[in-house]
Amino acid sequence: MKRLLLVAALLLMGMTVPAAAEPATSVGYPASATATRYKGLAFDTCTAPTVPQMSAWLASPYRAVGIYIGGVNRGCSQPQLTGSWVSSVTRMGWRLIPVYMGYQAPCTTRVNAVKLTVSSAAAQGTAQAADAAAKAAAIGLLPGSALYGDMEHYNVNDATCRAAVLRYLSSWTKELHRRGYISAVYAHQDSGARHLAEVYNSTAYARPDAVWIARWDLSSTLTGWPLISDRYWSVGQRAKQYKGDHNETYGGVTLNIDNDRLDAPVASTWYTYTVRTNIYAYSGPSTAYPRRATIAHNAPIRIVCQTFGPKVGTSAVWDKLIDGTYVTDYYVRTPGNPGYSAPIPGCSLPYQTTTDNLARRHGPGTSYATYPGLLPIGSLAWVTCQRAGTKVGTTSVWNRLSDGTWVTDYYVANPSNTTYSAPIRRC
Repeated sequence: MKRLLLVAALLLMGMTVPAAAEPATSVGYPASATATRYKGLAFDTCTAPTVPQMSAWLASPYRAVGIYIGGVNRGCSQPQLTGSWVSSVTRMGWRLIPVYMGYQAPCTTRVNAVKLTVSSAAAQGTAQAADAAAKAAAIGLLPGSALYGDMEHYNVNDATCRAAVLRYLSSWTKELHRRGYISAVYAHQDSGARHLAEVYNSTAYARPDAVWIARWDLSSTLTGWPLISDRYWSVGQRAKQYKGDHNETYGGVTLNIDNDRLDAPVASTWYTYTVRTNIYAYSGPSTAYPRRATIAHNAPIRIVCQTFGPKVGTSAVWDKLIDGTYVTDYYVRTPGNPGYSAPIPGCSLPYQTTTDNLARRHGPGTSYATYPGLLPIGSLAWVTCQRAGTKVGTTSVWNRLSDGTWVTDYYVANPSNTTYSAPIRRC
């Protein structure tokens, strides 16, 4: 009854009610999760290159690579895709774009494809997402990684086929979210991407967090896409494959690739370093948090991301470990000490926004000034931490975003709409 009264009051004030389910389903991130956003040029190729080839291609303008991690329609063998390969190339600074080529549309134009069935589309989407998450974990890709479901071009005018694809991709999104992964879709501009845009605000389907379109027009722009509003997937949620198969050579190594540009979530993994002395691991990024473990001098630790906290020695950087605990970076042999260390990402967990024109503020409250530019509905709020502030709707929680701005948690689709959401840290 209280929620119904609140909803009625909000509607009378012209405010949007936060979504409880579709289209902005929440993500159940575990303690080990972190998200990684990549902006720049990328390439994808059928078989993942060897470690020496990836090293040679550091001479290229690319710093991200698409890798085909699984799926019944994956076309090439992948002898390189092991945990060791992932560790080696990510330590070089490469970002990884995991692609899962599962079932294709019943009306696909792809020859000899294994197709989804109209009656089982939702169940197949769930099963394929579960397998994609398992394949990602097997090579060391953490929860918080974006997994791109590959839906090749299909007959755009087949209504039954369209509905089956949308059910399949909706289930793909919900199951990835349940398992703590970011849902993304690779699709042709004129079919899958178009249809996802048509149901962007529909409560019948879960909305993917990011889209990667195929449109080989040689333009790498991430805006001005035909059939897709610039207000859709607008905050670190877009990628474009703008040129198809061709050869390029860098460092004496020739590869057959497609060209891509991204401002989108990609894979996350861990980075191993050793500690310079005996240290404690804490439940949060400060010595004020409870101690959770003692780490011995020279022991290896697996860092998933870095964040800010009270200064220790010369460093205010804290390292989040794969078990969700934190250590001061001051005593870790990271290359950037006392600052942040590339390629380790900053700690953030993205969730979709559930209202249109959401204001970003200078602090955690409605009395703080707003920044120019309002967030469209379905934008990703890249949350770094939470703290209490002005009450909005049912919650006093505010989210600090990765750009330093603040938004009320009431319009962010994380697990709780009344209190803090694990595993987000406190500010």
